[in-house]
Amino acid sequence: MIDSREQKKGAGFALLAFFFWGGLTPLYFKAVSGVPPIETLANRVIWSLLLVGVLLFAMKRVAGLRAALASPKVLRTLLLAAFFVSLNWFLYIYAINASMTVEAALGYYINPLINVILGMVVLRELLSRAQGLAVLLAALGVANLTWQLGAVPWVGLALALSFGIYGLIRKTAPLASLEGLFMETLLLAPFAIGLLVYLQFFGGGQSMSLADPGLFGLLMLSGPVTALPLIWYASAARRLRYSTIGLFQYLAPTCIMLTAVFVFGEPFTQAHLVTFACIWAALAIYSFDSLLTARRLRRAQFLGKAPA
Repeated sequence: MIDSREQKKGAGFALLAFFFWGGLTPLYFKAVSGVPPIETLANRVIWSLLLVGVLLFAMKRVAGLRAALASPKVLRTLLLAAFFVSLNWFLYIYAINASMTVEAALGYYINPLINVILGMVVLRELLSRAQGLAVLLAALGVANLTWQLGAVPWVGLALALSFGIYGLIRKTAPLASLEGLFMETLLLAPFAIGLLVYLQFFGGGQSMSLADPGLFGLLMLSGPVTALPLIWYASAARRLRYSTIGLFQYLAPTCIMLTAVFVFGEPFTQAHLVTFACIWAALAIYSFDSLLTARRLRRAQFLGKAPA
């Protein structure tokens, strides 16, 4: 059983991770918005690979990497995961560059509900009545925004779907989060390096030039920006129940939305308010149902009636 001191540490790490993801990451990508999103993505891959590699070797956590490199099946799984996480990263960077940060927040709000749908379609999981109601409310919210603004919020939907698929794939790869990030960025590194070289010589790339050392330094920070919250999240996950972590995760899109509206000055219309109200209601239903399910499971385990 986790003691109260460890739970407090876990809560602290969770707050650090989700406030960083939601509050500081948008500010960082806005600061480098003069660089094309694809070039920023390439830098994020390379600097994350270098930083995470140093950390893993310093912590002597390389055994799992050797096993993954020796398994073609694991490598194929990780390559597919790398594609979807890089797509998610690109879309998020693009959203901030294009002043669509509110829509990015929408995407991360509906991500848990997308996970429910993916579980039903791919894993043949059954939806509870509450989960079905939550998905319906979220769909109504997205439909309202589409109707009111005359356009599908494709960035938010693509962010939610790409991250949902990534999570589904990573469930089958036997690697912890930090080792997984190293392998994914390692597989993406040849493409990232090739892209940066091409942009430098043929496409007006900015990141490989030392003419602007401030910009070069900012792009180097994409490694810590990626790795630090992941490390904090892993530390929180070891100390907290999964259901508790699930509630903390809504801090990130909330911070993204607040940053978009009050720092970036993006519009938040009545159409947005109605849509977000539907999403928030859906998440409240989903979270309450998850907590009840977790409580029933713990009670059954305590009474010795849980299925083997």
